[in-house]
This record gives sequence, structure tokens and C-alpha cells, in this order.
Amino acid sequence: MRRRTSKDAPRRLSIRTAVSAALATVTLAATATAATAQGAAPPSSPAPHGPRTQQVEYFTETTGHPRHTTVPPSPPLSPAEKTAIAGDGDVTSIVQNGPVGTKLDVVFVGDGYTAAQQEDFHADVRAKWAKMSAVEPYASYAGLFNVWAVDAVSNESGVSGDPTQDVVRDTALDSAFFCDGTERLLCVDTGKVESYASKAPAADLVVVLANSTKYGGAGYNDVSSQVGYDGIATASSDNDRSDQIAVHETGHSLGKLADEYDYGESGTYSGPEPAEANLTTLSADQMTAQRQKWYRWIGQESPDGGAVGAFEGGGYYEHGLNRPTENSIMRTLGREFNLPGREGMIAGFYRYASVLSSPVPTDRAVPRTARLRVGAPASAQVKWYVDGRERKAARGRSTVVVRALGVPHDGRTHTVTARATDRTAAVRDPALRKQLSAKLSWRVAR
Repeated sequence: MRRRTSKDAPRRLSIRTAVSAALATVTLAATATAATAQGAAPPSSPAPHGPRTQQVEYFTETTGHPRHTTVPPSPPLSPAEKTAIAGDGDVTSIVQNGPVGTKLDVVFVGDGYTAAQQEDFHADVRAKWAKMSAVEPYASYAGLFNVWAVDAVSNESGVSGDPTQDVVRDTALDSAFFCDGTERLLCVDTGKVESYASKAPAADLVVVLANSTKYGGAGYNDVSSQVGYDGIATASSDNDRSDQIAVHETGHSLGKLADEYDYGESGTYSGPEPAEANLTTLSADQMTAQRQKWYRWIGQESPDGGAVGAFEGGGYYEHGLNRPTENSIMRTLGREFNLPGREGMIAGFYRYASVLSSPVPTDRAVPRTARLRVGAPASAQVKWYVDGRERKAARGRSTVVVRALGVPHDGRTHTVTARATDRTAAVRDPALRKQLSAKLSWRVAR
């Protein structure tokens, strides 16, 4: 583990947002997803003062199947910890593609970075996001994301358990390998993570970046935050495969996808039809006949290799559940999302982001000389309208001048509208397609 020193860098934009000293700790509950995938009834609620656990997913090998275990929950924050966090947590804009509320806001929180290493943390965030966003369908929808870095200043550089189990370091989020005795499991204090993540303007997806070269990470998929995100991914900053851990975990948190692997042990699923889009008890013929699950994709060549069908094994069971393809990223790290998985991820993107956004406010009148600019994915077509009539000459443009659209200069109020529809071939579900349209309107001053 190398220790880095901060490098000279341009002055960064810092945004300090208020956080309540009484911020509640993370609410934990066993998800219906896990219960469904295992074919078992959800566990009963624990007694008010009884023990509770957090379910985590971890990865022992860079190309192997993940595993699951439970770890003790993070304790409530002490008054001293709340005070320390309240005085920390500068926020830096890493990627700004549009107004908060129209984009999916990704928050990276660093751990094991001293005060002198925060610029290193920001560089690590840029590098990690570049690798994550190179994976489809992130690559095709990069414009839907804002990315924020939240500084969490640690007293010591690096994290506990690196390189060996006896190493203990004083860090802001208590990140540690050898969690629960498992070397590659990188655990974190989820309550502290929430307190820091809440300082960003919005937090739809949260990744903890640990200052380490060691391979490892974790997915806390049963964490529901008051801030708005579901789940936390942890990853090493300087391991070139740790970004795959984060991408896999977003398959759960954003795509609502199930794990497509089994534990290699004999076992047959006997529960109800899973709710997740990428697991089923049906065969390919049954899906087609009943028009269920991923029937629209059956027979199509998938980016992770081979044609979409019904492959036995998934949801931790060797038998009784089928997955769409032989080996997607929801089964093995280093792979691509399969076609149903990509569709699920795009649905997740649009739960938070809009197909159309603009830096020009729509709540005030604009002059005829105003330049209107909008952003939309490459798979979306933008159309412009004046008082409800399309100006076809402007079709496909992302920037227009109001008067060039032919807005009459007659002393009356007029309305300019931009409409966009994402016509991506990666979505075949008609119900989802209805959500892939948006419009923005501006009142033109007299």
C-alpha cells in the first residue's frame, strides 16, 4: 500500500450543505428480493432490542462468482462523531451534466484519505467513474449523470486490513478488509456513509472509494437511506478491477436485477415466480407462449455472448430458476450486462433522470434573442415547437435561438417547447417506452 501526497491542482468548487445532527442511522431490512430468490419466506422482524445484521455481497476473485454473508450492523453515531462529520465533508462537482432533479446523481465518498490527499481522492473518483461509465449501457447514457465527490478526511492514510489483517488505521468511515474474517470483504460504517452522502446536493447512487490498491469491495443491498439511495457499493481506489464490483452492485440498486449465479451446491428452487426481470421459473417456450419476462429478447444475440434463452441456475440455486444468458456481469465480474439486464439498467437510469434537460430555467420568461440549449441521449430525437406547431427545420438540434424559430414579434406571449423521445433499440417493453419521453417549455416575453 503506497501513501500518496497531494498534488498541486486547480482550486475546486466546494459546496457545503447542512446536515442535521440528529440524522437517523440507516434503516435496515431484509429485502423481498433475497427472500424471493431463495424461495423462502421473508425473515420475521427482529425484536426492538434484538440483534440485527446487514447482508453483504463480496467478491473473492476478479472473475469469479460473488458470495453473500451477513455482518454486524453499524452502531448509531455518537455525539462526538456527529460533531466531527458536521465539520467535514466538502462537496466537489466531478461531472455536471444538468440540474439536480433532472439527472441521476452519483456520490463518491472517500475513506483513508488524509487532509493532504483530498485532491488524490478527486482524481481517483474521475478515474473510477471513467471506467464505470465505459460499461454499457452507462456509456450510451453518460449525459444522464451528475457525479459528486464528498471529502471525508481521515487521520491516517489507507484502510484497515491492508495488506494484512493485523493492520488497523484510523479512518473517517472505518473501512476495513478481512471483514467478518473474509479478506476481500471491504466493510464500512453505513451510518457514517449516509451522513457524508447527505451533504451532496442529491444522492441517488453511493460508492465508497477506499484508498487502497488491494482487490476487494462489498455491496450493501439491504440498506435503504433517508437520503434517497438504495444500497452502498465499496471498492478500492487503485485496483484496476474494483470498478467491476461497483458496476455489478448497481445492477441491484439501479437495475433491480437479481444475481444470476448459484453457489455450486445442489439445490432446487420451489418458490413463486421471482419479481426480478432476469430470473424466472419458466422455460423459453413458456415465456414466449405466456408473453412473460424477457420473451421479447429470446433468440437475440446478447452483448455478453450467445443468444438470449433460458439457462438453468441463478438466484443462488442450481436448479429451478433460469437466467437469460450463460454468463453476464450479474453472474461473473468482467462481463457485459445481457439484453434484459441492459433494459433493466436503462429503466433504473430513468427512475431518476429525465430524457430531456436544460440549463435555461423554465419558470421565467425568455427574450426573443435567448439561446435555448437542451441535453438528451444520442438515441433521442429533439423536436422544437412554437405554440404547439413543430418547426421541422430545427429537428435534431440541441441549441436554438428563439427568434430563429420564427416566434412572431407581435406583442403577444408565445411558447417555445422542446420535446424528446428516446427511441433506443435497447428497450422493448412498451410500458417502459412510455416513460422515455419528456418536454420543456419556455414562455417568450412580449
